[in-house]
Amino acid sequence: MPAAQVTQLLIEWNGGDAAALDQLMPIVYEELRRIAHNYLRRERPMHTLQTSALVNEAFLRLIDQNTPWRNRAHFFAIAAQLMRRILVDYARARLNSKRGGAAQRISLTAADDLPDDTESLVALNDALLALAELDQRQSRIVELKFFGGMTTAEIAEVTGASTATVERDWRAARAWLNVELSSGN
Repeated sequence: MPAAQVTQLLIEWNGGDAAALDQLMPIVYEELRRIAHNYLRRERPMHTLQTSALVNEAFLRLIDQNTPWRNRAHFFAIAAQLMRRILVDYARARLNSKRGGAAQRISLTAADDLPDDTESLVALNDALLALAELDQRQSRIVELKFFGGMTTAEIAEVTGASTATVERDWRAARAWLNVELSSGN
């Protein structure tokens, strides 16, 4: 289904049309599964959270959102952010119960180098929160690219920045995160 039709269904759903949500669910479910799979494929082996469980939890939170969806990209950007929060909450709970909450630092070398364990995910999340205090847009770009698997064009659409700005901010954020994560701060 074209992005314009998804956007229209999102707008109708915002307006209270339950039938629009019924039409939308099967369309967006596969994309949500792809995003969740990107998150989970680099998690530790034997991770107890399944792709469908992550999708279902994210979808429940999306339904509870009182967000006026602007378009398809906006919807999936929020979904990626929610999935990241779910996984980080899950990781923090696991660390707190198993290791007293101590997290190790990681290095970030490329967009496809997702953390492969719970501690690294928490460390990256903490670094992203620190980056957000310095530059909210750069932090958002990292989240959308690194966790959401979005293209530069999709990120530009979501953030309202040009593709050149997104690429420049991505390079700067990645460099900052490399320093932050390698220093152990």
